[in-house]
Amino acid sequence: MRHLLLLRHAKSSWDDPRLPDHARPLNARGRRAAAAMAEAMRELGLVPDVVLVSSARRTLQTLEALAPIEGSPLVEPMDALYLAPWPSLLDVLRGVRETARSVLLIGHNPGLHDLAMALAGPASMAAGGPMAERLAHSYPTAALTELAIALPWRLLEPGGGRLLRFLTPSDLPSAEPGDIAET
Repeated sequence: MRHLLLLRHAKSSWDDPRLPDHARPLNARGRRAAAAMAEAMRELGLVPDVVLVSSARRTLQTLEALAPIEGSPLVEPMDALYLAPWPSLLDVLRGVRETARSVLLIGHNPGLHDLAMALAGPASMAAGGPMAERLAHSYPTAALTELAIALPWRLLEPGGGRLLRFLTPSDLPSAEPGDIAET
């Protein structure tokens, strides 16, 4: 069984309107949320072998907030993940080496949310109860989805995952009032 972790970048700053979207950094709330999510991942034992991360500044800073990641995974920043639609994200995952048991993909909405929904598929979503309903409703910044994948990466397809967990910063004990989930 393989595991796929889908992490949306943490909240970014809009303070400098001159910055291109790709160069926007995390804001203070985003840094707190990313650090809290890192702690939650460690407590849950979510340890990726491979990290695929968009080349955008906010996704790279989200990854930095996760450090240190146990086991020193292979980290691959990829321009192709920047604002990619879900079919493109799926194609990237199909290229993951078969020896990887767990992959963390750090990216953007709407592609990441659409990918989570597509991989979970209608059956997993119907059986997922309140967690699946929350996932279907929104994918806030710094949200994490964990999916179990039975097929080899190269054969990954819609409906090929089973939803195990959907976690947002507001679910964590360290959440502050300003950290409530935002889409």
